[in-house]
Amino acid sequence: MGLKFSKMHGAGNDFVVLDGVRQAVNLSAAQIRFLADRHFGVGCDQLLLVEPSEVADFRYRIFNADGGEVEQCGNGARCFVRFVHEQGLTPKREIRVETKGGLISLKLEDDGRVTVNMGAPVFEPARVPFDGTCAVSEDLQVGDATVAISVLSMGNPHAVQVVADLDTAPVEQQGALIERHVRFPKRVNAGFMQVLERGHIRLRVYERGAGETLACGTGACAAVVAGIRRSLLDSPVNVSTRGGELTIAWGGDGQPVWMTGPAVTVFHGEIALAD
Repeated sequence: MGLKFSKMHGAGNDFVVLDGVRQAVNLSAAQIRFLADRHFGVGCDQLLLVEPSEVADFRYRIFNADGGEVEQCGNGARCFVRFVHEQGLTPKREIRVETKGGLISLKLEDDGRVTVNMGAPVFEPARVPFDGTCAVSEDLQVGDATVAISVLSMGNPHAVQVVADLDTAPVEQQGALIERHVRFPKRVNAGFMQVLERGHIRLRVYERGAGETLACGTGACAAVVAGIRRSLLDSPVNVSTRGGELTIAWGGDGQPVWMTGPAVTVFHGEIALAD
């Protein structure tokens, strides 16, 4: 079958975006893996699906490159609002969307960037989920090393550690071990944060089901929240990722996290899928 799609990215975190409002989309995990494959398919970190919603303007579904559906993707959320606006699915520049992780608000700014209300971070271990506490810092045994992590959910689970030098941080090695650590029953996104100053960090994230990506929106939110809770950062914070810059603001416990960053359409296409 022929499937129309758009290729987009948010700070280098790239997506295949599908309109499930005007075309029927019911993909198997194998078909999603094919679309995400950078050699045989289109290539992406995540696949995003726009669907109708009974409780919001749209339903926003996210599938990682391994075919698994996940709760939230911040960079994808920014691309989502640009996609529905460019495709004429809505004239609104500000929308609410339903995700597996809850409702979020998205706004297309006049300068082309997108601001997302990501909701309040969650620190309850059972809701992350995490086998332990969500104290400001908790020790985690990772191979032969013990690392201090901050655990929270931004609609999806995150474990953030502070590193002295991001360029030499063991992102691939430790990231893979942390992602599938037994204390995270639904796996976790592993963040590595270098604090440059109180309003500026560098960040790399090993994402659940995708490996290291050029940027991770929810990871940026989680890192800033963790840094503020550790008294290392003051809101707002500029987050430098390998793919670009994000701005994250958080007012403290019970308050939503606000993320502003780019959303870029690369090209549109149609691809034939095997049944």
